[in-house]
Amino acid sequence: MIDITDKEETLREAMVGAKVFIKPAVIQLIKKGKMPKGDVLEAARLAGIMAAKKTAELIPMCHPIPIEYVGINFSVKKGSIDIIVTVKGRAKTGVEMEAFTAAAMASVTIYDMCKAFDRTIVISEIKLLKKSGGKSGLYVR
Repeated sequence: MIDITDKEETLREAMVGAKVFIKPAVIQLIKKGKMPKGDVLEAARLAGIMAAKKTAELIPMCHPIPIEYVGINFSVKKGSIDIIVTVKGRAKTGVEMEAFTAAAMASVTIYDMCKAFDRTIVISEIKLLKKSGGKSGLYVR
């Protein structure tokens, strides 16, 4: 890991987006709460939050940092689910990796819960949308 002992602790925020493409018929099952494994979006939200909290255990060079907020929002469309993850914390290094990990795990959880109905699911467009805090300041895609 890199040495961050001399870095200043600041409020950090990162937003990461992801997109999961799913057949419209499966989207309707999700909306109606008819998926056999349960509420797809709530399971994905919990998986994402849990993943954000364990990021330093999963990514070898990632510093364990205190995260103070993880928000995961879904926008359900005709053939896709958009995911926006927001992570905040006061730390010496950014929270982007926690947001990326949460977005990826939420996406994979959606796949897991829907795969019996659609093997063509595509997870894509996992990308940093915004970050703030620290020496490099604000970035907005």
